[in-house]
Amino acid sequence: MSAKANVAPVIIKRKKIVKGGGHHGGAWKVAYADFVTAMMAFFMLMWLLNATTEQQRKGLADYFSPTIPVVRVSGGGDGSFGGDSIFSEMVLPKNGTGASANRPTNDDKARGVVSSSPGTDETAAQNEVFETVNEMLQGHGGESAVMENALEHIVTRITDEGLLIEIFSRDDLRIFEPGSDTPTSLMRDLAVLIAQVSKTVTNDIAIGSHVRAQPLVLKESHVWDLSHRRATQMRLLLEGENIAPARIQRVTGHADREPVVRDSMALRNDRIEIVLLRDKS
Repeated sequence: MSAKANVAPVIIKRKKIVKGGGHHGGAWKVAYADFVTAMMAFFMLMWLLNATTEQQRKGLADYFSPTIPVVRVSGGGDGSFGGDSIFSEMVLPKNGTGASANRPTNDDKARGVVSSSPGTDETAAQNEVFETVNEMLQGHGGESAVMENALEHIVTRITDEGLLIEIFSRDDLRIFEPGSDTPTSLMRDLAVLIAQVSKTVTNDIAIGSHVRAQPLVLKESHVWDLSHRRATQMRLLLEGENIAPARIQRVTGHADREPVVRDSMALRNDRIEIVLLRDKS
């Protein structure tokens, strides 16, 4: 009896576990990921609106818009909508966001088939021709040092009207004798070159002449008459190189009304502009 009294009692501790703050699942991670994705898309959209031109934005919109090449204004389906979709003949015209066959949009479609405009294709084709003519013109610079120096008096650019070839005077060399319509040897050489290049195409030609402003102290200003006479001399030089007179559609004197530099009396404003006009069709 005494032996049992000396045995140490067994003490059992039970730890109570509180489950109140445990794991709730991973749904919040999915929601957070969706939120971050949406914000990234939003800021990307804001950046694109600020960093792109109207034409580029239209291209992006056309890329993401659906194209249904079955018919021009119908989805062509026979599903739950019975063939009527947001592309159908009646839906878009009624809510003011689309067109119908009777009243087409500027793109001649109600967001159905995406087709290239014939005018756009024709413009691109003519631009390629102008680029080729420009390369031919610039390629003559390698023939001699004289021609290389002469081409420093020419700049070209493609405009809505056509290929513009600008011949201008510089301080070291002029295209016309001072105060007259007499072309210099430089001008005659450039006229021969431009005539040769112009013969490779059949485009009509427009000629414009600009002169620098004269001092206000002069009693009479002859800028109008001088610019017109210089434009006429350019026409005669081209026709003298076998450019058909029928191709010359316009000969204009612009006087000193359109200077290319801030100083209207600068010699750089003395220039001749020859435009290979776009074909009309």
